[in-house]
Amino acid sequence: MKTKHLLVKLAKKFPKRYATIYKDRVGLMAGKLPKEVHSILLCLDFDWQVFSLIKNERPDIIITHHPFIYGPKSKVFKDDPSKEALFKEVEAKGLTIYTFHTNFDAGRGGMNDTLSETLSLDNVYIPKGDAIMRIGELKEKMPIKEFANYAKEKLQADYGLLLPYGNLEIKKVGIIAGGGSRYWPIAKAEGCDIYISGDAPHHVRRDIVNANFNYLDLPHEIENIFLTQMRKILLEIDDKLEITIIDHEKMPELI
Repeated sequence: MKTKHLLVKLAKKFPKRYATIYKDRVGLMAGKLPKEVHSILLCLDFDWQVFSLIKNERPDIIITHHPFIYGPKSKVFKDDPSKEALFKEVEAKGLTIYTFHTNFDAGRGGMNDTLSETLSLDNVYIPKGDAIMRIGELKEKMPIKEFANYAKEKLQADYGLLLPYGNLEIKKVGIIAGGGSRYWPIAKAEGCDIYISGDAPHHVRRDIVNANFNYLDLPHEIENIFLTQMRKILLEIDDKLEITIIDHEKMPELI
């Protein structure tokens, strides 16, 4: 399939303007776009681990969720010599890396739509205050700890951190996968009983407690759902594409 046609179809679902809202880096990260694409490799992050795993392979395009280069190259390489070394290896091998990050998070059928569907939420909508967040309702109310365990299991998280300081029964749920903990006030203002996100620092957690709200912090790795969902979308566009998934990011061990 022509690369241009593939990217046009993906851009209609996940337009770059969504990423612009968050001053995010998406699109071509390294290399040159080939005229034709037959093989695609999917991973959350392109790092040394992935590079080692594909040392004998050369996919036409590598699609990542997280940006390979986040910011101006000169600054990134100055702060991270290891990233510069990896970039040089990527260029030398002629690899092409393309990213769908916040545009995938916000887009219809993307990250947070898929997570909402996985939780079997009904009446899902996007609040006015944030394009990435999804808010929906459970079919029946659930006690908060029962819901926390349900969400952890459904989203395939090994662990979760629960702040149970609001309603003891959960019906309305807000969610942003990854590091969206600071958006909890939007979920609260929308009348959510609980907000799910991740990477919440101490002071954000204290703000949530003092607001008498419920929050479930799940590890960033629940974003692994990007791999299977993007594969599904790509095959809907062209079922002849050869797609390889590298699911190399594991959740930390609890000790």
